[in-house]
Amino acid sequence: MSDLWQRSKGTVLAVGAAAIVAMSSIVIVPETQQVVVVRLGEPVRKINAFKPNQEFGSTGAGISWRIPFIEQLVWIDKRLLSFPMERQTVLSTDQLRLEVTAYARFRVIDPVKMVKTAGSTDRVMSQLQPIMTSVLRQELGKRTFQSLLNAERGAAMIRIKENLDKQAREYGAQVIDVRIQRADLPAGALESAFARMQAAREQEATTIQAQGQKQAQLITSEAEARATQIYAAAFGKDPSFYDFYRAMKSYDATFANQANKGNSTIILSPDNEYLRQFKGR
Repeated sequence: MSDLWQRSKGTVLAVGAAAIVAMSSIVIVPETQQVVVVRLGEPVRKINAFKPNQEFGSTGAGISWRIPFIEQLVWIDKRLLSFPMERQTVLSTDQLRLEVTAYARFRVIDPVKMVKTAGSTDRVMSQLQPIMTSVLRQELGKRTFQSLLNAERGAAMIRIKENLDKQAREYGAQVIDVRIQRADLPAGALESAFARMQAAREQEATTIQAQGQKQAQLITSEAEARATQIYAAAFGKDPSFYDFYRAMKSYDATFANQANKGNSTIILSPDNEYLRQFKGR
């Protein structure tokens, strides 16, 4: 037995080494992963790389080959990935401090470029997180708090996504979506915001009321000026009738005023000038 081992030892070792090399040469790539083959520190090819609109099952996944000990493999997730943004304080244009939490979803579309610039998806996330924070604070800082509660919020998120995507392309990644999870006022700021909104509405109501009073005064002044013109025109045509009309108005205000009925007494002589129109012609 010993002699047999001595005679076949070299063959067994050679077969074992060949099996190890063969096993090391085989690479099984699942559909959810893409691989960059690096030879002596330089990316040389990619396996099962992402291609848009490619059908599942025809992407190049499965068994592949590499040169053992010379070529290393960098595994990259082919699926959508996400990373959160730490809670940030943003100052809106209406001077409200907002506590904003957001996240972004992305995928690696150029694995070779990603390996050269970042090395791994974790490094891509760490590079994009501060960029996303800066872009989000700049964009939301141009808007009011109320705009984050209506349709304008969607436009803001599109601009944030576009700006972040430009930066992500430098790392071989594509940003698919950016979402705000929460946008809250700091503790105790809700009452202050309500008081500001109430004061703004009261100021607006005061302005509208002042404008209404101004318009009313203009209309009254125009009406009085028009009445004066009419009286002047009437006086020019028949001065005696104008005197009679004014006397009648005065008598009505003096003697027929229901508010002063029984509360005052007027004593005048029959030949008083004020009662001239009572005598007739």
